[in-house]
Formats: sequence, C-alpha cells, structure tokens
Amino acid sequence: MVLNSWVMNAATATRARTPSATDAERLAADLRVAVARLARRLRQQTGTDLTASLLSALWSIERLEPVTLGDLAVADRVQPPTLTRIAARLEGEGLVVRRTDANDRRVTIVQLSPDGRRLLERTRTRRTAYLTKRLRGLDPEDLATLERAAPILERLAGEQA
Repeated sequence: MVLNSWVMNAATATRARTPSATDAERLAADLRVAVARLARRLRQQTGTDLTASLLSALWSIERLEPVTLGDLAVADRVQPPTLTRIAARLEGEGLVVRRTDANDRRVTIVQLSPDGRRLLERTRTRRTAYLTKRLRGLDPEDLATLERAAPILERLAGEQA
C-alpha cells in the first residue's frame, strides 16, 4: 500500500523532499479507501438498527444541544424537511425530545432523551472496544505511527475545503 511506504519513508526521514502531486494523489486515494473502510466497520458496531443519518443526527444533537432543527440541518448538511423527518423518527424511537421555542413558536428545539444518551454511550463503548481489539493486534511500530497520525487525521477532518 502506498500509504504505508509513504508514511514509513516520511517517518524515517528517508524522503527529504515534499511529496510530488502523484505521491499526494496516491496517498489521498489510499487514505480515502482506508478511512472509508474503517468508518464502515465502526458503523457496523452500533448494536442498533438505526441508519447512519439517524446516528449522525444524534451525535450532532449531543454536541450542539439544545439545538434548533434549522441549526441541526446546517450542522448535518441536510435539507430542513429531511431533518424534520429524522427528528420525528428519533422522537418516535424515544431518543430525542422536541419542544417549541418559547420565544418563537415557529422554531423547534431538540435535545437527547435519557434513552438517546444511553444509546450513544453504548454505541461509543462498542466502537471503542472494537477498535481497541484491532489495535491490540498491531506491532508497536504500527501503533506509534497511528499515534502520530491521529492528530493529523483530526486536523484533516476538521478543515473545510
């Protein structure tokens, strides 16, 4: 995999130059595939039948709460009507509580219910356990590489294009 050789070369300083456009494109392709596969494996560890969009909305509600449906739609990058359906489904599952804003009756605010909090904690625990088990199978050098890569990946995920 190009990713491993590029990281190893960079980590051991055998490549003193900046990566070429071709190197960067190969690395980007390798990272895209690896991150997508890992994300898919982690999504499979939820222990629930909720869709990815429902779970995404729950994570966003947890991070932003209390949050209006409009702000939640922006945060999750979905259209407001779609988010309204998602919130209704989550409310129907008992995972969120919706209420009308006291200052503007046109605005709906959502928060996690106790069941929603428990579901997110269970999901977080299951995913962490899965990843921990996988990491325990790696050699110390690979673990050290991932430890160095984690903050870099976080910066990549946080930047807006």
